[in-house]
Amino acid sequence: MPELDPATTALLTVECQNGVVGEESALPELAKEARDSGMLDRVAALVDAARAAGVQVVHAVAERRPDGLAANSNARLFRAAGKLPVRQLSGSPAVQVAPPIAVAEQDLVVRRLHGLSPMAGTDLDPLLRNLGVRTLVVTGVSSNIAIPNTVFDAVNLGYRVVVPSDAVTGVPAAYTAEVIRHSLALVATITTTADLLAQWTVAGTGRP
Repeated sequence: MPELDPATTALLTVECQNGVVGEESALPELAKEARDSGMLDRVAALVDAARAAGVQVVHAVAERRPDGLAANSNARLFRAAGKLPVRQLSGSPAVQVAPPIAVAEQDLVVRRLHGLSPMAGTDLDPLLRNLGVRTLVVTGVSSNIAIPNTVFDAVNLGYRVVVPSDAVTGVPAAYTAEVIRHSLALVATITTTADLLAQWTVAGTGRP
């Protein structure tokens, strides 16, 4: 993997929130996979290393108003989400970033009330452009829907996208490897958490 310039790179966590991957998730199968696979721990390690290396960290959170106003209803997924016992309501613990991932003062948190991707119809793209970001490292959930949407949207907007294959997941677990191999690898640079940590650890120490 080519070296990433911290000044023009951002690390994005996608839907790593309590109501999705936390212990009281609306999607327990996905939450269990995120925890048991070690994905959440790897994302947390990447977040810490990115900050130390001077890479901007951004957390993308999906939420909805308590009254559901203006929320999507044009797909089965959206209608089902509105009936779940744990809802991603604005201001609730469900939309807070889940442990062990830490949110620092210098991080950006981008919230969306609609759609399937944090890149579409949110402040994410203009914020990244204002920061001079050209490369986006995408982590989080799920490889079924939000991660592919994010990657494709970012590529369409002109970003170079990097996906650490062990820092994204979905259900069933085997599906993640398939979507990476047959879809994401065609448009993004696929790497691993270890490779990124090695690069960012060196950058954080200031060693050549």
